[in-house]
Amino acid sequence: MSVKLNTRQTGDVTVIDASGRITLGEGASALRDVVRDMVAKGTRKILLNLSEVSYIDSSGIGELVSAFTTVSNAGGTLKLLGLTKRVHDLLQITKLYTVFDVHDDEAHAVRSFA
Repeated sequence: MSVKLNTRQTGDVTVIDASGRITLGEGASALRDVVRDMVAKGTRKILLNLSEVSYIDSSGIGELVSAFTTVSNAGGTLKLLGLTKRVHDLLQITKLYTVFDVHDDEAHAVRSFA
């Protein structure tokens, strides 16, 4: 199963709900396309909800970093929400946990953009 991405608005923050696997190929490119499209439309506050993501490979990690860079270069902010233990551990091992602003609670994450 590849990744499924749904977007929704919470105030002025766009939440991307991801579920499935972010892996080389379709999963990683789908995330890239959604983020680039949002930035092109002027979206600057993006919260990526990974609570339903079961697996991320090295390509998926690369896409997370790429998405973070794309949004940051456009003057925006990308934050992560609801990491599973596996994804949390992966970000710890790769030292990327210090790069991303990670939240467990959606309401708190949305307020943190203010």
